[in-house]
Amino acid sequence: MTTFYTVINWFIVFGYWLLIAGVTLRILMKRRAVPSSMAWLLVIYIIPLVGIVAYLSFGELHLGKRRAERAKAMWPSTAKMLNQLKENQRIGPSEYSTVARPLFQLCDRRQGIDGVKGNQLQLFTTADETLRAMIQDIKLARHNIDMVFYIWRPSALVNKVAEALMAASRRGVHCRLMLDSAGSLQFFRSSYPSMMRHAGINVVETLKVNLLRIFLRRMDLRQHRKMVLVDNYIAYTGSMNMVDPSYFKQNAGVGKWIDLMARIKGPVATTMGIVYTCDWEIETGKRIFLPPPNFNLIPLEQTREQTSGHIIHVIASGPGFLEELIHQALLTAIYSARENLIMTTPYFVPSDDLLHAICTAALRGVEVRIIVPHKNDSTMVRWASRAFFSELLEAGVKIYQFTDGLLHTKSVLVDGQLSLIGSVNLDMRSLWLNFEITLVIDDDNFGKDLACVQEDYIMRSQLLNDKEWKNRPFWHRWIERLFYFFSPFL
Repeated sequence: MTTFYTVINWFIVFGYWLLIAGVTLRILMKRRAVPSSMAWLLVIYIIPLVGIVAYLSFGELHLGKRRAERAKAMWPSTAKMLNQLKENQRIGPSEYSTVARPLFQLCDRRQGIDGVKGNQLQLFTTADETLRAMIQDIKLARHNIDMVFYIWRPSALVNKVAEALMAASRRGVHCRLMLDSAGSLQFFRSSYPSMMRHAGINVVETLKVNLLRIFLRRMDLRQHRKMVLVDNYIAYTGSMNMVDPSYFKQNAGVGKWIDLMARIKGPVATTMGIVYTCDWEIETGKRIFLPPPNFNLIPLEQTREQTSGHIIHVIASGPGFLEELIHQALLTAIYSARENLIMTTPYFVPSDDLLHAICTAALRGVEVRIIVPHKNDSTMVRWASRAFFSELLEAGVKIYQFTDGLLHTKSVLVDGQLSLIGSVNLDMRSLWLNFEITLVIDDDNFGKDLACVQEDYIMRSQLLNDKEWKNRPFWHRWIERLFYFFSPFL
C-alpha cells in the first residue's frame, strides 16, 4: 500500500508540474506584450492552481468556436459591402488635412475603405438632450432601427425610448436590439425584454454569461459598443449607455456620469451599419442584407450637404475584426500631433507603447492634457492609473482630475483638427479585448466644438500639482505599484 500511495503522489506531483509547464509554454508561445506575459507567469508561479484557472478563463481571447467560425465566414460579404461603398465617388474625400492624413492612410490600407465625406455632426453633452433627439428620430423612422449598447437600465427617460421603439415596431419598422448580457443584467431581469419582443422587436442578449462554458469562451469579453442606426442614414455613437445618469450608480459615490454622444446624418451611417451587420451575424448566425448604398436617392437638400460636411472614418474593434487597429490608430494620432493634444478617458491604464507616445509628444513640445475622473467607480483602475502619473508629469503632461461627477467621455483631439470619439477607453480591455467603435473626424469646425466641450471639462477639474504628487504618502505609492502589477488585466 505504501508503494501504491507513493506512486499516486508522484503522479500527482508530475501532473501538477506538467500542467504548470504546459500553461507556461502556452503563455510564452503567445505573442503578447512582455509585461503581460511576465504578470501571468508570476501569478501562476505564486498561486499556481488559482493562476492556472484564471489564465485559462481570462488569459486568452476566446470568442467561442461558433462565433469564431461566423466571424471568419462573414468577411467575404463584408468586403463586398465595403467595396460598394468605396466605389461611390460622391462620398469619397478628395484630400485630408496634414495631421489627419497618416491616420486615414492607415485605416484605408488596413480596412480597405477611405473616409466618407458629406456627413453632418451634432454633439450632445447631456443624456436628456441625447435621449430626446433619439426619441424624435425613432418616431420619424420609416424602415429600420438598429441598436447596440453595453448597458440598458430601465428608468425615467430611457423607458420613453423603449416606448418609442415599441411603437415604431408596431407600425412596421424593422427593429433590432443587441444588449450585452453582463452590462444589461437588470434589463434582462425586467419585464422589458418580453414587452419588446411582444411588440415585434428582435431583442438579442449578446455574449451570455455562462459559468459552465467558462473555459470555452472568455467571460469578460464584452459587447461595449454604443450605437443607434435609423433608416441607414442617421446614427448615434459615443460614450453614453442607455441609462439616465440621475439614477445610474448613484450609490457608487462618484457623482453623476458625464458623457458625450454624436448624432451623425450622412453616408457614414452605412459604414456603421456594416459594423452592426457583422456583430449581428457573429452573435446570431443570421445575416442582415443591407440595401446597396445608392446615394443618388438621397433628397436634394441632403445631396447639397455632400459637397461639404465632415470627413469621417469608422474604426471597429473586437474579435473577428482587424487586430490592433484601434491601438495603431491612437499611436498614429498621437505621433501626428504638432501643437496640442487633449485626451479624456474614465479609465486610464495605457499600454507601454501608448504611454511612451504620450510622453514623447510632451517632450517634443506638444501641449498634452489628459482629463480623468477624480473619483472612479473601479477601485483597481483608479489606483492602477495613478501608477502612470509620475512618468507623465516628468514628461510635462498636464493631468486634470474632473471633480464634477464621473467623466465617462472618451475623446482625443489633435491640433484642433483631428478628433476621435466613441466607446474606447485608454485601457487594455478596450484596446485589446472588447467590441468597440470609434469615429475619426477630420474637420476643424468639429474640432472647435469638441475643444469647447473639453475646455469645459478642464474648468470643472483640478490640475494635478507636481510637488504635491511627489509628497503623497508612501502607502499610496505601495498600493499604486501593487495595482500596476495587475494593469495588463484591467
